[in-house]
Amino acid sequence: MSEKKMIGQVDLLHGPILKNLMIFMIPIFISNAFQQLYNAVDTALVGNILGENSLAAIGATASIFELLVGFSMSLGTGFSIVIARAYGSKDSDRMKKAIAGSLVIGLGTIVLLTILSYYGLGPLLHLINTPDTIFAEALLYIRIIGLGTLVMFAYNLMSAILRAVGNSIMPLIFLIISSILNIFLDYAFMAWFGMGVAGAAVATVIAQGVSVILCAVYIVMKQNELIPHRKDFIRDDDLYADLAGQGFSMAFMGSIVSVGSIILQSGINALGTQIIAGHVAARKIFAIANLPFTSMAMAIATFIGQNRGANQGKRILTAMKDAYLFDAIGAAFVTALLWLSAPSLIHLITGSTNEVILQNGSMYLYVLGPFYAVLGVLLQTRFALQGLGSKLIPLISSLIECIGKILFTIFLIPPFGYTAVIWCEPIIWCAMTLQLVYSFAKNPYIREIKAIKA
Repeated sequence: MSEKKMIGQVDLLHGPILKNLMIFMIPIFISNAFQQLYNAVDTALVGNILGENSLAAIGATASIFELLVGFSMSLGTGFSIVIARAYGSKDSDRMKKAIAGSLVIGLGTIVLLTILSYYGLGPLLHLINTPDTIFAEALLYIRIIGLGTLVMFAYNLMSAILRAVGNSIMPLIFLIISSILNIFLDYAFMAWFGMGVAGAAVATVIAQGVSVILCAVYIVMKQNELIPHRKDFIRDDDLYADLAGQGFSMAFMGSIVSVGSIILQSGINALGTQIIAGHVAARKIFAIANLPFTSMAMAIATFIGQNRGANQGKRILTAMKDAYLFDAIGAAFVTALLWLSAPSLIHLITGSTNEVILQNGSMYLYVLGPFYAVLGVLLQTRFALQGLGSKLIPLISSLIECIGKILFTIFLIPPFGYTAVIWCEPIIWCAMTLQLVYSFAKNPYIREIKAIKA
C-alpha cells in the first residue's frame, strides 16, 4: 500500500503513542463538538425564539433523534474498523473492497431505516407518552430528521473512512463550514420565515448535506486511492460478513442503548413539560461535556484497528493505559466546570428563568459530573473491544444498559420522580464498566500479548 500522507493524516502505527493519539483525537473532538452544536443551536434558538412548548416538543424526541443519528454514525464507525485493519496490514485491495462493501450494506440499510422510521414515528411518540399539547410539533420535527438520515450516514461514513486511514482533520474542516451554515439557516428559517420547529430540522439536514458534498469532493480530488473501482464491488462473502458483523454490532449496540433511552424518555415525558424542558437542556450540556471521552473512544477504535492489523499488541496496551489516565484528568476538569456553572448553562440553553427547569436541569449535571471518569473507561474499553474485532461483548454491555433503564422506568421513576432519572445512568454505567474491563482483560489477543510481555 502507498505510504503517501495527506494533510491531517496521522501515523498511528509508529512513533510516540500518546502524542499521536492526542493529535488524532483533537480534530475528532472538535468535529463531535460541532455536531453537538447542531443540536445545541437548534435547542437554544427554539427555546429563545419559539418558547418552552416548542423546546419541550424537540426534547420529547431527543431519544429518538439519538437513535436515528447514533445508528447511522455507529454503522459507519463499525465499517471503518474493518477498513482500518486493512490499512494497518497494508492490504490496499482489501481496503477498497471494504469501502465498496460499506457503501452497499450501509446505503441499503439506511434506506430501509428511513422508510420504517417515517411511518413508525407517530405511533412511537404516542408510545412514549408525548403530551398532546406538543405532539404535532414533535412529530413534524422528528419526521424531517428521519428523512435526512441518509445524508447523516453519508457524511459519517466518509468521515469514518478518512479517519480509518489516519485523517481526522479534513472531516473537521468540512463540518465547521456546515455548522456555521446551520446556525445561519436555523435563525433564518425560524425567525425570518416563520417555519417553527420544522425550520430547525430542515436547517440541520441541509447543513449536513453540504458537509457530504465537501467530503466527497475532497476524496475525489485528494485521496482517490480510497475510491473503489467496479471490480471492488464484486461481493466477497467473508469480507461482507466481517463488515456486517462489525457495522451492525456497533450500530445495534448504540440502538439498544437508544431503545432503553426511549423507554426512559417515556417516564420523563410523564413528569410534565417543565421537567422535559429542563432535562433536554441538561442532556445537551451532558453530551457536550462528554465529547472528550467519546472522541478518545473513537480515536482508540481506529488506533487499535490499525495496530491489530499490524499485530502491534504492545502499542495497544500502552494506548489503553494512556486513555484511562486521560479519563481521570478529564473527569476532574469537567466535574469542576459543571459544579460551578450548571444553572447558568441551563439558562443559556433554555432561555428560561423557571425555577423548576433550572433546578432540575442543574441537579442532573451535579450528580453526573464525577461519573464521567467511569463513563470514559466504559466508552474506551467498549470501542477497544470493537477495534479488536469483538462483536458480542459490547452488545452485552448495551443490553445491561437497556434493561437497567427499563427497570428504572417501571419501578423507580413512578415513586421517586426525576431523582430516579438522575441516578439511573450513573448506577448502570458502573455495572457496565465492570463487565467491559473484565472482558477486555480476558480477550484472547490481550492475554496473548500480556503473556509474551511477561
